[in-house]
Amino acid sequence: MDYASAYLEQIRTFGELIRNGDQSAPVPTCPDWNLGQLFRHVGRGDRWAAQIVRDQLDTFLDPRAVAAGTPPPDPAEAISWLHDGAQHLVDAVKQTGADTPVWTFLGPRPAGWWVRRRLHEVAVHRADAAIAAGSDFMLEPDVAADAISEFLERIAIQAGSDGAPLPLEAGDTLHVHATDPGLGAAGEWTVGVDEGRIAWSHQHGKGTVALRGGAVELLLAMVRRVLITDTGLEVFGDDVVWQKWLDRTPL
Repeated sequence: MDYASAYLEQIRTFGELIRNGDQSAPVPTCPDWNLGQLFRHVGRGDRWAAQIVRDQLDTFLDPRAVAAGTPPPDPAEAISWLHDGAQHLVDAVKQTGADTPVWTFLGPRPAGWWVRRRLHEVAVHRADAAIAAGSDFMLEPDVAADAISEFLERIAIQAGSDGAPLPLEAGDTLHVHATDPGLGAAGEWTVGVDEGRIAWSHQHGKGTVALRGGAVELLLAMVRRVLITDTGLEVFGDDVVWQKWLDRTPL
């Protein structure tokens, strides 16, 4: 996948949603935020990642210290600010080198890691904006599938690190199967517990609980943007295990 191109396309589509929306409209899936605050969060996040990469930082950067981290008041200039921030990140990765290690909240990672992270961050927040605006949300199935993989990669590293309970109990498994044509193994995930940590693979198998359906709906359900009952997803097995997964994983 060309992550940079996909990321810039998500930014453009997100910007159009915001341009045509009511900035004061509440965002139900991001409590206490309105569309304007969501817009600032996305735009500042892109510039934050760009500055980390450009300066090859190896320590945390306070987002409040990001250069030009607030959108200008003029709506047209604000959209340009959004687009420019994403392009800054893509350019910074090229200039720094995609394999150059930089700070991330998961520990040092290659600079190119940030483009994939921001792609999926923006895609999910575009869903937030669409929900707030009452618009349809569409996403390429391969992007949605990769977002699920990236989400699981983060959970495998972070789950339980702060002493919180793991999202699955020992012996329980979650199986997720995307039915979109052409995804192959990239559209299946089996998640379990291995030596006290969350582990996952693109393995086919039965789960204590299993979800089956389109990759986009699977993604939105896993990140708690939609309820299973509001989708066409099929759920098999123990609903309690699924609810624990939702309760113990991040938005």
